[in-house]
This record gives sequence, C-alpha cells and structure tokens, in this order.
Amino acid sequence: MTIPPSNGLTTTERLDRLRLIRTQNVGPVTFRQLLDRYGSATDALNALPDLSRRGGRRAALKPCSASVAQREVDAMKSLGGSHLIFGDPGFPDALAAISDAPPVLCMFGNPDFLNRPVIAIVGARNASTNGRRFAERLSRDLGAAELIVVSGMARGIDTAAHTGALATGTIAVLAGGPDVIYPRENADLYESIREHGLIVSELQPGVEPLARHFPRRNRIISGLALGVIVVEAAARSGSLITARLAAEQGREVFAVPGSPLDPRAKGPNKLIRDGAILLESAEDVMEVLPSLRRIGIGEDRESKYRTSSHSTTPPDETMLAQARAAITENLAPTPVRIDDLVRDSIYSIDILSLVLLEMELAGIVERHPGGAISLLFEAAND
Repeated sequence: MTIPPSNGLTTTERLDRLRLIRTQNVGPVTFRQLLDRYGSATDALNALPDLSRRGGRRAALKPCSASVAQREVDAMKSLGGSHLIFGDPGFPDALAAISDAPPVLCMFGNPDFLNRPVIAIVGARNASTNGRRFAERLSRDLGAAELIVVSGMARGIDTAAHTGALATGTIAVLAGGPDVIYPRENADLYESIREHGLIVSELQPGVEPLARHFPRRNRIISGLALGVIVVEAAARSGSLITARLAAEQGREVFAVPGSPLDPRAKGPNKLIRDGAILLESAEDVMEVLPSLRRIGIGEDRESKYRTSSHSTTPPDETMLAQARAAITENLAPTPVRIDDLVRDSIYSIDILSLVLLEMELAGIVERHPGGAISLLFEAAND
C-alpha cells in the first residue's frame, strides 16, 4: 500500500516528502528550504548526508527510510485515517501560506472542513463556568454563520468551543499523534469530533504530547483560521502564544474582556489594550469578516507549492566556515529572531540561510515558532 497519487505530486514524491519531514533534524522551515533549493523531496533526501557533514555533524545524517514512512502510511490507513501532504490539491491554502506550514497532516474525519472559512477559539484550561458557557454559545453561533471552529481539544475553553460546534463543523488540532487522546477525559469528545468533525496532527500515530509540541500545535490552529478568539487566559497563557502567532501570520485577533479581579481576564484585557478587537458576541466577528482577506484564496495557488531548483554548488568554503563561526558566536540556548541575526551579520541572507540549514541538519541549532532559532544546549557547551 502506498500514499495515493494526487494531481500535484507523484506517488514517489508524496512518500519522499513524508520521509523528508520524518528525518531527524528536519523541521517545517527546513523542509520548505530543502524543497526550494533542490526542487523535490527525492533530490533533497539525497543531499542530506553532505549538508549535515558540512554543518558539523560527525556521522552523516541518514534520511528516514522508505519502509519506515510506508509503515506510517499503513498504520494511518489501518486506523481509518489518511495523510495530507504539502502540495496536495486538498492542502489548505491558508495553512500553506505560513512560513512554517506543517509538511504533513495526519487526519481522521472530514477533510473538507480544512478549505472552508475557519475561526479559532482558544482559552484557559481552568476556565470559569461563565467562560465555558460563553465559548460554547459563541461557537454555536459562529457555526450557524457557516464558520468552522478550530481549537486544541484542551480542557476548559477548547472543550467548550468544540462542543458548541459539533453540529456545524469543528477541527481539533492535537499536540500528540492523531490517535492519542489528550486529556483522557475528552475521550467521548474526541470520538464525536472524529465522527462529525476533523482530527488533525502533524505527528505520526502513537506520539505522546510533550511540552514542546504545544506551541507547534498552536501555530497550526492560528494558521488554519481567519482569526483567533481568546476567551479567558492568564497573563502567561499558551493561548497568548496562539494570539501572537496569529498576528504574525496576518490573522485577526479577538479578545473577550473580563473583570480585572479575575486572573483569567489578564490575557484578553492585555490583548485588547494592544489592539485586539473587543468581542462580546458572534456579531463582532461577522462585522469584521467581510474585510478579512481569506489567506491564499484568489491568489495563484500553485505559487505556494512551487519549488525552484537552485544551484546546489555551495559557496566558497572559507566564507561558509567564517559564517558558521560568526553565527555560533551570536547564538545561545535562548531563542533569537533570525531577522535580528540577519541585521547584525555581514553575510548575505543566502549565506546565512544555507549555514543555518546545514547547522540544523547537523543538530547544532533548533528552530522555534515565530522565526526564532537557538543553539542547542549540547552545542553551546562543547
């Protein structure tokens, strides 16, 4: 059994794209850069060992094997699910438009929801009774207005948002594998969404959710949506990360105001002070909706997936070595924005991009949502 061919990708290229993203040290941004540089996943896989050695890896990076990728395909099929690969005709335009779009989505349910107008509702896990009731009613009203509601299936506001939209359409983006129910108390909700909505994850079946997976999940929630609504959130809530990512992705941010005496209102109230749209009902979304540009719709769809084959001949090795040393000196385990590295560097963006690509494949640096990068702790202490 193989990944079914699509109008846009051959069967081999689809499987190779899955192999590429399942290879150690290859993340979503690196995946896109490799496709752009080499033109296909097949050619990128062949280039990985040399790139990783140039980046400082002692033993050449071994790509994920075709047999391992095929086992994942077969596992999803046996579970009743499927893969959606970056470049497939059904891959959502809005998500494809973000720089760190997930190269693969593992799915259970109705994939048609991915290409309908989507709105995100997120908020506190320890939500108040009023907050949960408001989120559920808001979700139901937005669903009645033909919007698909996306959230992260966490306790509290997420659960209420999914519940309110079950009858009209909801998408749950998971921080673990698509078959891993978390929290366990949402087992019934998970089954309902799987039957009537859509479950998606960029991770393979069986992967347990870890702390580092949640920010990555959040950028998919905001990336799928026209806008993000924050109902309740503490001052350091993960929901504020979703709101920040939404703003960086060009999405609208809405926030539900609350009492200054409630710590769960600090997040939304701050968002409103910073320019988010104050939201009291679904009508507030519908008033703004006509002016929201549907990301990717009305543009050249193929341009989001088109790859161009660049010269694979590396620049002068002396210059690359100097750039590697300079970048390593400027990095630390604390993430720094790549834009700041570019501003502080004497090297061209092409040189910096290639060096960061090599260093990531070598396991020396790590990328973070929002265009940031950090030196891995082990490398910092070599």
